[in-house]
Amino acid sequence: MSSPAHPAGDSSEKSTPHAATGGPNRRQALERRLKDARTDREAYFELAAIYRSEGRPMQATKILKQGCEVFPDDLDLLWEFEEAQLARSIQQLTEVREMAAKAKNAAFDQDLDRCSMDWANCRVKVCRARLNRDPSLQHFRLVLGEALYDLEKHAEAINELEPLLANDNHSSAAAYWIGKCHLVLGSDIESMHWFRIASMRRSVTSPPKVRIAALRMLIDLAERHGVAATHELYKSTLASVLESAHAHHT
Repeated sequence: MSSPAHPAGDSSEKSTPHAATGGPNRRQALERRLKDARTDREAYFELAAIYRSEGRPMQATKILKQGCEVFPDDLDLLWEFEEAQLARSIQQLTEVREMAAKAKNAAFDQDLDRCSMDWANCRVKVCRARLNRDPSLQHFRLVLGEALYDLEKHAEAINELEPLLANDNHSSAAAYWIGKCHLVLGSDIESMHWFRIASMRRSVTSPPKVRIAALRMLIDLAERHGVAATHELYKSTLASVLESAHAHHT
C-alpha cells in the first residue's frame, strides 16, 4: 500500500509477536497437531507465520480462519487473519502485474483490473472492521481513503478522510488525498486549496513525500491554468524540498 500518504509495507502499525520458527518439519508437525487438537491457540499463530514466511498467504488465511472459528472472540487471531487476507490479495496483484509486464499486451488487463479491485475492497473491509473495533486507530483512515479513491468512490473517500484534518500527524496526507479526490471530481480550484494545505502550511510539518507529491500536483495545475507567478513559487518550493530531502539522506 505504498503511497505518498503512508509508508510502504504492512497495513498496520501493530506488530505480531508470533514469528516463523521452523521449516517444513515444524510445519508438518503443526498441521498434524491442529488436526488432533483444534484448541491449540498458539499453533494457529505459529503455523500461519510459517506459511507467511514461505510466501503462502492463502494457506495462512485458511488456518487462521479455522482459528477464528474455534476462538471467535480472540482479537489477536482476527488481526492476523486480516493480515493474511491482505497479504494474499497483494500477492495476487503483484503476480498479475509481473505477468502483464512480461507479456506486454492487453491479455492481462481484465485480470489486472480484477486484482486491483480486490486489493482495494480488501483494504476497505479490513480498515472499516478495525476502525469499528477501535476508533482510536485513526491511521487506518488514510488507507481507507486511498482504497476508496482506487474504487472511484471519491465523495466517500473525502468523508472518511475529513476527520483526520484535526490530527497533526495525518492532516497533510489527508489533505493530499482530499485534493486528489476533488481533482477527479472536476474541481481544480478546490483541489489546489487542499494541495496547498498538504504542502505549504507552516504550522504543520508535512512528510517530505506528501509535500513533494502535492507540490507536483500544484505545478501541473498552475501550468494548466496559466498562473505564472504561483507556478514559479511551487517550482522553487519543490526544488527546495527536494534539495533538503537529498541532503537528509546523504
